[in-house]
Amino acid sequence: MINNNNTNNKKPTPNPRNPILIFLALGIAGIFLFKLFSPDDSSLFGRLGGNSISQTIEYSEFKQLIKSGQIQNVSIGQTLIKGVSKNTTPIIYYTTRKVQDQTLIPLLEEQRVKYSGFSEQNFFTDMIGWLMPVFIIMAIWIFLTSRMQKNMSGGMFGLGNASKLINAERPNVRFDDMAGNKEAKEEVVEVVDFLKYPERYAAIGAKIPKGVLLVGPPGTGKTLLAKAVAGEANVPFFSMSGSSFIEMFVGLGASRVRDLFDKAKKEAPSIIFIDEIDAIGKSRAAGSMVGGNDEREQTLNQLLAEMDGFGSNAPVIVLAATNRPEVLDPALLRPGRFDRQVLVDAPDFKGRIEILKVHIKGVKLAKDVDLNEIAKFTAGLAGADLANIINEAALLAGRENQKEVSHKHFKEAMERTMIGLEKKSRRLSMKEKRIVAYHESGHALMGEVTKGAHRVNKVSIIPRGMGALGYTLHTPEENRHLEQKHEMLATIDVLLGGRGAEEVFLEEVSNGASDDLRRATGILKNMIVYYGMTDVSGLMVLEDFTARNRFLGGGGNTREYSNETAQKIDAYIQNKLEEHYTHVKQTLRDYKGAIEAMANELLDKEVIEGERVREIIIDFEKNNNMESRLIPIEEA
Repeated sequence: MINNNNTNNKKPTPNPRNPILIFLALGIAGIFLFKLFSPDDSSLFGRLGGNSISQTIEYSEFKQLIKSGQIQNVSIGQTLIKGVSKNTTPIIYYTTRKVQDQTLIPLLEEQRVKYSGFSEQNFFTDMIGWLMPVFIIMAIWIFLTSRMQKNMSGGMFGLGNASKLINAERPNVRFDDMAGNKEAKEEVVEVVDFLKYPERYAAIGAKIPKGVLLVGPPGTGKTLLAKAVAGEANVPFFSMSGSSFIEMFVGLGASRVRDLFDKAKKEAPSIIFIDEIDAIGKSRAAGSMVGGNDEREQTLNQLLAEMDGFGSNAPVIVLAATNRPEVLDPALLRPGRFDRQVLVDAPDFKGRIEILKVHIKGVKLAKDVDLNEIAKFTAGLAGADLANIINEAALLAGRENQKEVSHKHFKEAMERTMIGLEKKSRRLSMKEKRIVAYHESGHALMGEVTKGAHRVNKVSIIPRGMGALGYTLHTPEENRHLEQKHEMLATIDVLLGGRGAEEVFLEEVSNGASDDLRRATGILKNMIVYYGMTDVSGLMVLEDFTARNRFLGGGGNTREYSNETAQKIDAYIQNKLEEHYTHVKQTLRDYKGAIEAMANELLDKEVIEGERVREIIIDFEKNNNMESRLIPIEEA
């Protein structure tokens, strides 16, 4: 049985387009009247009603009437000529077929007869020509107003289907589907528990965090973690990206925020997830904001008001994700809004193994694949990068028509992800190959004999990526969260190894070391300006690192020191680079035979592995009775 009570009581909704239709009807009527009484129209001949008659006559007869002075007014069209009789009752309107006659106009002027032109278009055709622009303008008007009504009215994304799509989303992701984020999962477990049993917390007066901000580099699983929370709690999941709140119409973003929170409260317990919240949550103190009516600022203000408007035990949790927490407005991060920040960082060694095990499900692996080795050489990569490596390896195996994915496919996939695609079409001359071989050998040697440097995994003179003509792949044994001073200086020595090898063994340098020099200079400047590791400024920080990151204009000057200090910084960097460069060149001279052997093997094979690099160095040291400078693995 269908209940019609709601239908009967519902008041008819006025059609918002009625005023437009009335305006359109009035416009048509106005044009009709204008055309009717326009003196230029053919309806002139007949608008006086019953006190007139019309006649169709021959052209010669019409011309004779003009000569005899019986015509007072003539209208000339494209094919017809019309004339009005003079001093007759009733008035006669003559019509005749137009002929090519050069004497007509002189005759009219001679008889002082007024003449003009007229359009012979059909009245309705003429009306369509007048009304067509009006119809086009009105159609555009109706389209724009309907779009604005959809955006401004009750739906979260407009009217109709958007709410249904949101209601239907209940993620199937569980915590077991996530790997490598153990600490982050532990932080949000109590959120899941609160959503499942809100009355338990309300009974003891506990207040669950209203908002949880997921912070971490791209690809670490922030969105996946938010879905897993909703999946574990089995509650509705309302997700929007920060950019979807911002529109060209001021006020739409704030309206969408209201609709989003209203919908979530109606279906509580629920989760609201805002991805890339920095799109709307940037600090209002930033210079890019102009005036109080800025759309982004209105949207942010509405978000702040909605988050503050929850009851203390309202079973609605707001999750948000960003990789730039430093640019967010402080009002968002205060207690009562985003009470808690959860770091979703790049996984450690154990986490990478777990992630690899999740993503290799369904991939046929060869016996030589060692996940521990893959995890060892992918330190610092996020979960998305690891998933991409597995997929790339599978694609490479499929391209070779292999039935299983082997270790060589994973190694190539890792190099593609970390360095770029191999550019076999980029042909190097023998001279360029020799330069690249010595350059990369210099990097490799300094990486193996410098304490604090990353070990060498592979050396190649095959071009890869956008501009690398060769590369030395250094892979850390584990993620580094802190770097000591000697490790930073070791990185500088490795960077200068390429340029030093060119100068020592080729007696002339190339422009191939430009990026190495840029990075080495940057490390030294950071040691002075931010880390207090030099005597230039002591423990004083010369630039506000946080302020630099908060600056949204994409430039600007954040320097907070004098020109004299800047000169001291420049002098220190220059002297320090020269000091390390001298040390690097001497080390390369000491290992001349090892460099020559590496360069020749690179020219022959194009690629040598890290183990082979260490063998060459050890053999050279033994043959020359040198005390080994090779850094043990545990000290690297």
